Amino acid sequence: MKVGDTIVSSPEASIASGNALPPTKIPLGTVIHNVEIIPGNGGRLGRAAGAAAKMVAKEGRLATPRLPSGEVRLIPQSCLATVGRVGNIDINSEGSGKAGSKRWLGKRPRVRGVAMNPVDHPHGGGEGKTPIGRKNPSTPWGCVALGTRSRRKTKYSNPFIICRRKSS
Repeated sequence: MKVGDTIVSSPEASIASGNALPPTKIPLGTVIHNVEIIPGNGGRLGRAAGAAAKMVAKEGRLATPRLPSGEVRLIPQSCLATVGRVGNIDINSEGSGKAGSKRWLGKRPRVRGVAMNPVDHPHGGGEGKTPIGRKNPSTPWGCVALGTRSRRKTKYSNPFIICRRKSS
């Protein structure tokens, strides 16, 4: 997009970057962003800098985009999605420069659990560089920190997720 371009949000809009239209009008393989989950509620998916989803399939009243996380899910065909990719792709490759820049954004220093006392963290205590001393790393509140799924098993939107994102 460039200055002076007209952006349209309607079912009759052309398939040009920045236009918002329902999945019924978007061809398969098109890059999209700002995807609604519930019609009329506004875009919820694919809004971060440089993010882009891709329209994979359309069947009946549901469309299937592949989201930036790798998740494939169903959305109603009456939802809107914006054609194109979100700008500012290189934001993650920039460094902050100094600690003060992060502080201005409200980010505070993060102390490692092993550097704390046992009263403050499950990893704390011991003489010198001691290991964690537990089966798995844990949060300050004692919950398993790495690799545990935290999504509710009974969440209402589970049937709409075809393929979960790949956990790293």
